[in-house]
Amino acid sequence: MSIYKHVMRDDFYQLHPMLQKRYEIQKGISFTGTGMMARMKGGPKWLFPLFWAGAKFKLLFPEHGENIPFKIVNTSATGRNGEEQIHWERIFYFGSKKRYFNALMSLDSERNIIKDYLGEPHLFYSDLSLHVTADGALKISSKRQRLVQGRLEIPLPTLFQGLATVTEKYVEENDAYSIHVIVRNPLIGILFSYEGEFTADDIS
Repeated sequence: MSIYKHVMRDDFYQLHPMLQKRYEIQKGISFTGTGMMARMKGGPKWLFPLFWAGAKFKLLFPEHGENIPFKIVNTSATGRNGEEQIHWERIFYFGSKKRYFNALMSLDSERNIIKDYLGEPHLFYSDLSLHVTADGALKISSKRQRLVQGRLEIPLPTLFQGLATVTEKYVEENDAYSIHVIVRNPLIGILFSYEGEFTADDIS
């Protein structure tokens, strides 16, 4: 059973069938998709030094624009402690330059949440909650966050957090998945956002 199916329980079956297929990622199953982000926006320019630094961790980047080619690869792995992990590689192509927004997810069965380690090497941690909308879309929201410094994880006050909301749908008329991601800070507002569509190249 995939970690997403485990945490959503019976609600998983309320997702659009193609989203169920997409999130049935577990050992031996992977997902690859390509598409286009219609719009990508960044935060205020005075935060660009942070975005440049984030690019080294495959997490944030200063580039933004419209009609940005996109690729997503989800693969399963086994962690050192034997837990199932899902690696998320999200690649955005700005001409010949590639930028990443990568993460490693696993299951916290005691709290029934998804653990999300962002960046490579990990720079931030976030609890994730998953919900199904009335139209069968998947909504993912980040909750408690921590700054990761090696083995040290420091809880972040709310004012310093970048809280993400992800909405993923399946658009039947386009035979494609739509994605809308917004990362907000309570004081600054939107730090990072993108929206667009991608199609499944491979679910194996």
